[in-house]
Amino acid sequence: MNTHTLSCADSHARRPRAIVIGGSLGGLFAGNMLRHVGWDVDIYERSAGDLDSRGGGIVLQPDVVEVFRRIGVDIGATALGVRSAHRTVLNPDGTIRIKRRAPQTQTSWSLIYTTLKSSFGLGHYHQGKVLSHVEQDEGARTVTAIFEDGSRETGDLLVGADGGNSTVRRQFWPDQLPAYAGYLAWRGLVPEASMPESTREALHGDFGFASNTGSHILGYLVPGENNNVWPGHRFYNWVWYRVAAPEMLAGAMTDREGKRRAYSVPEGMLATVWIQHLREEATALLPPAFRHVVQVTREPFVQAIRDLAVDRMTAGRVVILGDAASIPRPHTAASTLKAAANALALADALQAHPDDIDGALAQWEPGQVAFGKHLMRQGIEAGKVLLFHHP
Repeated sequence: MNTHTLSCADSHARRPRAIVIGGSLGGLFAGNMLRHVGWDVDIYERSAGDLDSRGGGIVLQPDVVEVFRRIGVDIGATALGVRSAHRTVLNPDGTIRIKRRAPQTQTSWSLIYTTLKSSFGLGHYHQGKVLSHVEQDEGARTVTAIFEDGSRETGDLLVGADGGNSTVRRQFWPDQLPAYAGYLAWRGLVPEASMPESTREALHGDFGFASNTGSHILGYLVPGENNNVWPGHRFYNWVWYRVAAPEMLAGAMTDREGKRRAYSVPEGMLATVWIQHLREEATALLPPAFRHVVQVTREPFVQAIRDLAVDRMTAGRVVILGDAASIPRPHTAASTLKAAANALALADALQAHPDDIDGALAQWEPGQVAFGKHLMRQGIEAGKVLLFHHP
């Protein structure tokens, strides 16, 4: 790959260039939107393999749809998810406590990712590129990413979209770290075809919930393999929040190979002892329908619930967005929404100030910082009610 260099002499003849660190959803939202407003963009992802097997269900939010609309995804021809008609709360014995009409669409991480990546293309999407550090010139007019393989890439803007453990954030704001919230989320995907009729009747078509002491579970249908949304080919996605002391968290984050992970254990790597623990707790705490889907999940996975909302998102020509800047709790259904909103606002600001990048960033930052802090407060309050019964 050729190293790009910039000079003052050609600054008015060329398109501005953005370097995006992180090729997951946040990076793809940013990359697609910056390209849409006239920037040259290269995305650098640390993983050498494809990411489309990760994650689970996502509530489809308007900001995500707006990104798709702007970058030319044919929304009318693309099945973006699975519709649910009601929000239903089950009692521990499986009877219905509350049922109210609340139509919405649930999608999957994989569908959003593959749609965004297809739109961006592979020509400027670089994998196996691990960021070492970032350098800026004295006037912060250009910024350079230095990778662990020794390569360097220079541009007018560097976007840190490298997730909750962001290398970019650690360099510029080392004291801004995610904090453990006191509970974790067990997660799983079950092919709907493997669910018995009684379970389908209790859970399908609705966004379902159930609570118990220190326990809150929810579930809904999402697209299945190859983003298939046809009945019989979808997945049932469930998320089960459980209060967990730090010592329990440490155990759950030790995978089946004995490796201690920072904040999540992916599908296929959860230790057998924790799969058994999960199934035993399901028997004790969950309504029959939820109990069944947890117990038949072949490869559950887990994530620690963390809080983060930074005070700054810009440093010269460096910005951070998505989970690199703030990690809202999943109760807000806003992690993907926030990444899309950050990217939309950034593109709008840069388009409104085409000859003043620094002014555009100064305009963009305050609202995005405030948005992240609002979502963090919202998630903390929801967690108090759902897991700790603090009104």
